[in-house]
Amino acid sequence: MDERMMRKLEGHMRGAFANARITLVPRPKQKDSAEVYIGEEFIGVVFEDEDGDGSFMFEMAILAEDLP
Repeated sequence: MDERMMRKLEGHMRGAFANARITLVPRPKQKDSAEVYIGEEFIGVVFEDEDGDGSFMFEMAILAEDLP
């Protein structure tokens, strides 16, 4: 995933989740995905869809220890 696409996705996610603190960071070994952060906190990964149609998937885990 190139820098231009990461910025485009970052802008979309910031608008969709109404949070300007969302940032995408390249993953060191995978070229088809980026890590998603809110501020300093890692929240998930966004992947290029395998179909190659320009779609993406966002995956976020919610750990039991994080729930009240």
